[in-house]
Amino acid sequence: MRRLSRKKALSLVKELDAFPKVSESYVETSASGGTVSLLAFSAMALLAVLEFFVYRETWMKYEYSVDKDFSSKLRINIDITVAMKCQHVGADILDLAETMITSNGLQYEPVIFELTPQQRLWQRTLLLIQNRLREEHALQEVLYKTLLKGAPTALPPREDASMEPLNACRIHGHVYVNKVAGNLHITVGKPIHHPQGHAHIAAFVSHETYNFSHRIDHLSFGEELPGIINPLDGTEKITYNNNQMFQYFITVVPTKLNTYKISADTHQFSVTERERVINHAAGSHGVSGIFVKYDTSSLMVTVSEQHMPLWQFLVRLCGIIGGIFSTTGDSDFPMIFVYLFRVYKGLSLPALLYCISQNVFLPNDQKIKTLKKKSILFT
Repeated sequence: MRRLSRKKALSLVKELDAFPKVSESYVETSASGGTVSLLAFSAMALLAVLEFFVYRETWMKYEYSVDKDFSSKLRINIDITVAMKCQHVGADILDLAETMITSNGLQYEPVIFELTPQQRLWQRTLLLIQNRLREEHALQEVLYKTLLKGAPTALPPREDASMEPLNACRIHGHVYVNKVAGNLHITVGKPIHHPQGHAHIAAFVSHETYNFSHRIDHLSFGEELPGIINPLDGTEKITYNNNQMFQYFITVVPTKLNTYKISADTHQFSVTERERVINHAAGSHGVSGIFVKYDTSSLMVTVSEQHMPLWQFLVRLCGIIGGIFSTTGDSDFPMIFVYLFRVYKGLSLPALLYCISQNVFLPNDQKIKTLKKKSILFT
C-alpha cells in the first residue's frame, strides 16, 4: 500500500512539472545552433562583467535634517597671507553677541608675498580645479570618495631660501567660536579688548603702508579633511589702493560625512565676494581690511556613501543569464533567423521587403523563384 501511495505521489508531482524535458533522441545539434550558443555565452560573460563593475560602483546619498547641536564650538581653520608686515596687522573674531574671540590660536609668520614658479603652478592648478567644481558639481562626490587618497591642498614651501625682504605676513592656525554669526576681520593694528567692545591700535601705522592685497591659501570650517577643496582656497586679490575693503559673506552648512574610508563632522560653505574703496568724501564709509562675515545654517546635511546590496547584484546577474539562456536556448527564436536567411538568400533588399510584405516565407514559393530569376533584384 505504501508503494502504491508513493507511486501516486510521484505521478502527481510529475504531472505538476512546468518544465517538461525533451528526450535526447529528439535533439539534433547543428553548426548554426553552436554558433548561436557561442554568441549567447559571450553575451552572458560580457554583461556579467559589466554588471560586476556596476556592483563595485558607489554613489553619494544626501539627507537633510535640522541641526540640533547648538551648544558645541565651531572650528575655523585659517591660512591667509597679507601683503603687510606682521607688526602692522592684526586678526580677531567678533560674534553676534559682541563676544570677542581671542586669536591665541593664530600665528603670525613673516613671509614673502610673491610666489615661486612652483607655488604659482600649484595656485593655477587649484584655481582650475575650483572652476571645474563650479561647473561640474558631480566632481564633489569624487572628492568625497577619495578623501584619504587626495593630495595635500596646502601651499608647498619655497624651494630655496630667498634673499628678498619679508614684506608680507602669513596668518595661520585655527580658533574655536560659538555657533552663531560672526565676523573674522584682518585690519591695521593689533586688536585689544575693552568693556565697550574692541579696537585695533592703528595710530602708529603709517597710512602709506596700508596694502590689503592678500591670498587665501586655506579657509575652512570644522574638522580638516585631506583632499577637500574649499571655495576660497587659492583666492588671490591684488589692490593698488591703500583704502581697499574686501568682504566675504559666507553661509556655513554643518555636514556629516560617512564613507567607507572615513567618518567626520565637517562643514561646507558658500561664499559671496565684494570689494570697494573706502572714500568718506564720496560716501563710501568703512574700515580698510579683510572681513569674513559668516553665518551658520539651521539645516544639517548628511552625506553617506551607498553601495548596491549583494542580493540585488545576484538577482540582476541571474536575470541576465536566465534571460539570454531562455531566449536563445529554450525557444526557436535564433533558428527563425537562420531559416529566413536560407529562404531569402540571393535576394536584394527591395525584393526582401516585397516578400515580407506579401507574407512569403516558404523557399519553394513561386514568387521567390520568380524574383530570383530577375537579374535586377539580384544582390
